[in-house]
Amino acid sequence: MDVRIRELRPGDWNEVAEIYRQGISTGNATFETMVPEWDKWDSVHLKECRLVAMVNDSVVAWAALLPVSQRKVYSGVAEVSIYVSDVFKGIGIGRKLMEELVAESEREGFWTLQSVIFPENEISLKLHKEFGFREVGFREKIGKRNRLWRNTILFERRSRNTGL
Repeated sequence: MDVRIRELRPGDWNEVAEIYRQGISTGNATFETMVPEWDKWDSVHLKECRLVAMVNDSVVAWAALLPVSQRKVYSGVAEVSIYVSDVFKGIGIGRKLMEELVAESEREGFWTLQSVIFPENEISLKLHKEFGFREVGFREKIGKRNRLWRNTILFERRSRNTGL
């Protein structure tokens, strides 16, 4: 299968939003319960490092970064969002997308990537560990989703190339 990674464009939003909706519906991908409108999503994600994975001219996965703080000292630290379409899970597309996201983030000067993952999201935990993310914290009952307290695990990856 030919998988091509390219920059996420505003015209990709319908496909990106559907993949995000699929992730939300699992209950184990995010605290969000609804897909936002493009303008809202666009305003909270960094303009750099927005990627999609394409198969046969269709978006099948996406990744983007969010700032962890507005303070200048944290300008090289970002939070990862990565989602793969239900139909394309488990065949390595997430791995290809994460590989390009890590490389692109380093080219853009990010020295630390972090992810907040539900313990039940075993696929995401495995993917992040494959790319050198390490567990740095466990948050017990950090927030509620559908009226249930949820735990999260905080992972981070420090670049060996950027910010040395």
